[in-house]
Amino acid sequence: MDPAFLISAFATLFVVIDPIGLTPVFIALTPGADAAHRRAVAVRACVIALLVLTLFAFFGEAVLGFIGISMPAFRIAGGILLFLTALDMLFERRTRRREDKATPEPQPDPSVFPLAIPLIAGPGAIASMILLVGQTGSLPGALAVMGVLLVVLALVLALFLAAGFLERALGHTGIVVVTRLLGMLLAALSVQFVLDGLRDVAAFG
Repeated sequence: MDPAFLISAFATLFVVIDPIGLTPVFIALTPGADAAHRRAVAVRACVIALLVLTLFAFFGEAVLGFIGISMPAFRIAGGILLFLTALDMLFERRTRRREDKATPEPQPDPSVFPLAIPLIAGPGAIASMILLVGQTGSLPGALAVMGVLLVVLALVLALFLAAGFLERALGHTGIVVVTRLLGMLLAALSVQFVLDGLRDVAAFG
């Protein structure tokens, strides 16, 4: 695999899943929980998200083909979706929506909803997995993308487990600044997805 592609895949998944931005939401969803409960919730959420994203990574393109949607069209749509996600990150709408999901009423077990779906394995992450696996065109390439996903989810889990410490270290302002920087990076990556899709449309006529 091209190292540049793997780095791009890591950057895409890291920015879309946004482990740093999810950490304060995880804290809000587990108020007053002890370390053991938080650890159990974090592990379940990451495992469920992995299963969902793996399913779409390997069968998402087949489903698209069945309903007559080409990969270039989905790549363009995915790029637009990621760009909207970037705008949400840059202008705080995404954070506000996440907090709204976290605050209305406490969930007995937030690992499935809203943590695994839609916060970790959200539309942007699903689109990214379909696009990245589709770009590889081979089983070894798809497995490499899955390896990158595992690394990103391991970071999510690590940050969830260190949520208390990170909350004290970064503070609200630090988390906001990092989220804005990730939003800028995601905007650039999403434009690249659209350009790649347009290039594929032109190539295939």
